[in-house]
Amino acid sequence: MAELRTDPLTGITVAVDGRRRSRPRVRGEDCPFCPGGLEAPEDYRVRRFPNRWPALDGGRCEVLLHSPEHGASWATMGLHQAALAVELWSECTAELGARPDVAYVLLFENRGADAGATVDHPHGQAFGLPGVPPAPATQLERSRALDRCPLCEEPAKELVVAEEGGWRAWVPEAPLFPYALRLAPRAHLPDLPGAGADGRRELAALLTTVLGSVDALFGRPAPYVLWVRQRPTDGGDWPWAHLYLEINVVWRAPGTPRYIAAGELGSGMYFTPLEPERAAETLREV
Repeated sequence: MAELRTDPLTGITVAVDGRRRSRPRVRGEDCPFCPGGLEAPEDYRVRRFPNRWPALDGGRCEVLLHSPEHGASWATMGLHQAALAVELWSECTAELGARPDVAYVLLFENRGADAGATVDHPHGQAFGLPGVPPAPATQLERSRALDRCPLCEEPAKELVVAEEGGWRAWVPEAPLFPYALRLAPRAHLPDLPGAGADGRRELAALLTTVLGSVDALFGRPAPYVLWVRQRPTDGGDWPWAHLYLEINVVWRAPGTPRYIAAGELGSGMYFTPLEPERAAETLREV
């Protein structure tokens, strides 16, 4: 069983599970996510299933397969397939979030070995967390204290990379990584189910556009970490919850990782070598 431990000094909670040390790292022809593989014995368009190496017990960790094609990505899979993948995110949010032991559904993706992915096949994951985790809880509390939703405010036009229908993608004003993107609906929508089919399709189109720009900029598939923030599912009101996605490319140049350094981890203050306005301009023009 995974054990949740909280550091009495920092308040940081860690899920401890020694079983996860034996997780396999699979590449190429042995892919378990390709049709006919261990986790996908039949053909599929998108697929979700319980993780064999869960960070949490009780079936609250799922793997979400975005495409049956091993070499596909958000940039190349096409709008129809991308829309199916976003619909899978929404379905997972609704079904995991309906469980009484789940207070928050975290959707995320690690793409590429440099971002920690153990399988090359295009996929993400979902965690059904028993409480609202610290990062979104702090953000929601900040919005409450400000009495306004920062995501409802338009970013500076110099930071905007692309728009699609009711969605916008921009580089955050103070990014943790040189090439970072934030995607959010202009309307104050709480979660993916609440975005509606049209809104989710617009998100899929925006993902194909901006991640296509990222790959073109680096000249190859760039590793990144992606997560989705949305309303907690604990039954609370949460009026400040505004759906959005965060994408951080873990390279600062092709093949050169951007490491989080000791001074950053030790201080909680981060340093970036690239002006976000310049990053946005580069991604717009690539």
